Amino acid sequence: MFNLKAELGGARRGTLRTAHGDIETPFFMPIATKGAVKYLDNSDFKQLGNQILLSNAYHLYLRPGIEKLNSFGHLHKLMNWQKPILTDSGGFQVFSLARLRKLTDDGVVFNSHIDGKETFFTPELSMEIQDAIGSDIRMCFDYFPGYPADYDVAKKSVYLTTAWALRCKQWHDMVMQKRSKSVRSLLFGIVQGSSYKDLRKSSAQQLLAVDFDGYAIGGLAVGEPPEIMYEVLDNVVPELPTNKPRYLMGVGQPEQVLEAVKRGVDMFDCVLPTRNARHGQVYIRTQQDGLVAQDLSEIYYEKITIKGAIHDLSELALDPFCECYTCASGYSRAYIRHLFTIDDPLAKKLTSIHNLSFYVQMMAEIREAIDYA
Repeated sequence: MFNLKAELGGARRGTLRTAHGDIETPFFMPIATKGAVKYLDNSDFKQLGNQILLSNAYHLYLRPGIEKLNSFGHLHKLMNWQKPILTDSGGFQVFSLARLRKLTDDGVVFNSHIDGKETFFTPELSMEIQDAIGSDIRMCFDYFPGYPADYDVAKKSVYLTTAWALRCKQWHDMVMQKRSKSVRSLLFGIVQGSSYKDLRKSSAQQLLAVDFDGYAIGGLAVGEPPEIMYEVLDNVVPELPTNKPRYLMGVGQPEQVLEAVKRGVDMFDCVLPTRNARHGQVYIRTQQDGLVAQDLSEIYYEKITIKGAIHDLSELALDPFCECYTCASGYSRAYIRHLFTIDDPLAKKLTSIHNLSFYVQMMAEIREAIDYA
């Protein structure tokens, strides 16, 4: 399922096998929360060359719902996407929609942010939703208490995350054993414990005893300083098995991704590339010869705000060193700024394509550096 090919220091290069194809690691996942990446379609993804998308169980449960997903033959068919999909379990919404929920030992009572309808979201329901989605990689339902978190609250989150992970594993194993190996999905446990070293270690050890297909590190990139994130990674990653993939959820800025790769992380997702793009913030290469240093010491980039008046008459491409569709098609910075000024949706499409291309290229160069070290 996971083949480790090469290493450079702590950085790892491998291949992750899924029902919808192999994925070269380390990799980054664009966020298709509700089954779509805003302003982009499948033709854009073919040009980008991304290997996988991430969708969310909670949001797809609300719309289009389990019944429609099952009747249509899962999300791959519904959105005409033939490559792998990873689904978040809905656990993050326990945190982000805290004002709309009630936490219990058995699960979480949600009030829909759409119509207020009450739903009891359990580990089993999360698994059922992800099965209706047909995702290749599925996440256990977990509890993230936010940052900062009191020790007792963080300890409670570890207890619930482990208890719910056991229930997810039981449901998943029962369903998958009835299916051929070629179509079985993978299930990841999620390490919690906030910034507390002992709780993180305990969480990792408890989940390792359950034996998942991979392990995610949750509860980071939610407001803590970068040095806290790196400290948690330094404590957690050595606890995780070397023969299984490691996933850092919700990260992050390019330099954070690079630092995590150097610590042995294989998988990433983040809303930043597309969210920033929609607000006119663009990632720009600062040198022609490459985006990532061969020794993984640095990423050569800066961020610019294309809405700024400084670009009003600029004939430069959005990124002169980039070969993505946006930059190779002759669109100038002045024109893209104009599109934002008149609120034309093409502006958000072009900047989203570029920012995602930046991340895809960054990961490709990281993989190449590890390959040829």
